[in-house]
Amino acid sequence: MNADNSACSLSADSQYVELAVEVFAMLADATRVRIILALRDGEMAVGALADVVGKSPAAVSQHLAKMRLARMVSTRQDGTKVLYRLENEHARQLVADAIFQAEHALGGEPAHHRRERKAAL
Repeated sequence: MNADNSACSLSADSQYVELAVEVFAMLADATRVRIILALRDGEMAVGALADVVGKSPAAVSQHLAKMRLARMVSTRQDGTKVLYRLENEHARQLVADAIFQAEHALGGEPAHHRRERKAAL
């Protein structure tokens, strides 16, 4: 988060603002957020993802197809299975930050602050 703003195009007139809005639109779906959370620790097949997110394999496949087009996930063939993984750490971090922001919205001390404080001790 301490990256050089000019190197990352983090200015109000950045050419990437519209693309960033598309990223947020892609993440504005609870199933996709759950898929990213499920994939944060490694690769998973569609059936396993469907079990974790509580949706049918067909529905999860449709979400994964959109996420693949948006380059949020990528695939690897393992025999007859297709395994999905996060393309990079940025979608995982966006989702984590959104969850942390949601914790702040509830008021009080968010759980992620308690964990950080406990880790510092």
